Amino acid sequence: MGKDTIADIITSIRNAQMAKKGTVRIASTNLTENVVKILLREGFIENVRKHRESNKDFLVLTLRHRRTRKGIYRTILKRISRPGLRIYSNYQGIPKILGGIGIVIVSTSRGIMTDREARLQGIGGEMLCYIC
Repeated sequence: MGKDTIADIITSIRNAQMAKKGTVRIASTNLTENVVKILLREGFIENVRKHRESNKDFLVLTLRHRRTRKGIYRTILKRISRPGLRIYSNYQGIPKILGGIGIVIVSTSRGIMTDREARLQGIGGEMLCYIC
């Protein structure tokens, strides 16, 4: 785990999908909790529970499984803004991923939200990552 918590979340989920694991354990911070709430609300993960181990909080994510076939849904997770190159946009410049099927997670002055919520409220911010 490095200093870039968003990249750590994305990498952990991507690695678990590649290894066909059902759960992922990530460090719990305010930022990670907000991003995980969005992933849960949008249906990219199935369940979240908080776990405490030796005075450290962790989030245990249960990845979404396919109903018809064995395996886990493959989601594409990509970091947009990174510590070395921050990407900001107004609400009109936030891209639509796959014509609106995917989501962009945006950090705004009113908190972390999806691209749809930011467009409805008319506010822009830092584009953290996209998921489709």
